[in-house]
Amino acid sequence: MPTYKVAIIGLGRMGSTIDDEGHFEVPYSVAAATKASEHLELVAGADLLPEKREAFAKRWGAAVYEDFRAMIEKEKPDLVAVCTAACLPKPANKAPDADFRGDSHADLAVAVADLGVPMLFVEKAMASSMARADEIRDAIKRNNTLFNTGVLRRFDNRYDVVKEAIEQGRIGEAKTVVHFAGSSLMHGHIHSIDTVSHLIGDPEIAAVRGELLPRDFKIEGNHIPADPLATYQLRFKNGVEAWSIPGGYWEFEVIGSEGSIRSLDNGAKVSLRQPGTQQGRRQLWDEVPFDPVVPKSTTMTCLEDLVQAHESGQPTLGHIDVTHHITEATIAVAESHRQGGAWVELPLAERDLYIFHV
Repeated sequence: MPTYKVAIIGLGRMGSTIDDEGHFEVPYSVAAATKASEHLELVAGADLLPEKREAFAKRWGAAVYEDFRAMIEKEKPDLVAVCTAACLPKPANKAPDADFRGDSHADLAVAVADLGVPMLFVEKAMASSMARADEIRDAIKRNNTLFNTGVLRRFDNRYDVVKEAIEQGRIGEAKTVVHFAGSSLMHGHIHSIDTVSHLIGDPEIAAVRGELLPRDFKIEGNHIPADPLATYQLRFKNGVEAWSIPGGYWEFEVIGSEGSIRSLDNGAKVSLRQPGTQQGRRQLWDEVPFDPVVPKSTTMTCLEDLVQAHESGQPTLGHIDVTHHITEATIAVAESHRQGGAWVELPLAERDLYIFHV
């Protein structure tokens, strides 16, 4: 397999420095993951801030640019990773006013696809409204761009074993999925909804019901000025239903007709229970030993998934149709809240609801 050239737009945490924070034992920033891959070569980075360009060049030995278009024209990368904040220049944690609709991920994704870059990674969430998500989907399709986003549990081998156990029928037929953790909508639940869907094979989501917190939060003018805390329910077309519980430490449980499997402690452990001990007329579910999984770099897996799709002609694991659908389900949580917690069917009729996030 040849080596593919990678360029990064946005040289902050996800682009370059997040590994310094000590959260992960394996490479997590795009730069670190690229350097660790046998199939990728880091050639350049672009950022509006000179201090970030200087630090990136010193650390990674790559060329740096202020203008991402000039970088793409000069370096001709095979893969571009959009790692900026969702809004540029980055405001605080709230939109400056009710007219603000910044969406750098959408702006850059469309521009990079239209510049003909064959592989594209975009930090989550891919867009802040469905109108902009539609623009990205259309740009990806018209340019035949391969696409993944930074919903990295989808690329985490510790969740792969949960998904494989479900596919093997070890809990029977999946009936219910529960996510445990309080979280904001665009920064956090874009991950949880994606993971719920991924674990059960990405069936189509038919309808969404949700609440923003506090429950008396009012949406005005198709504009949510800060990323809200939220809870949700999902109804899949295959009959599976999913709930989020605003407590716990990022755990996912899939309950089936013949057992359950739960990812514990943000993926660190797995608990599998199957029918076992008979107690009178009741059959108890017994814990089944599950071998620990050594984590791999999710970012490297995500980037290499793009390369594998490029080589094979197959879709990526986070291809544009599934990412667009997950984004729509996430934004539908806010739409449901606006409608008093009613079930909202997908696709959404309202495409312009904007949710600020960083």
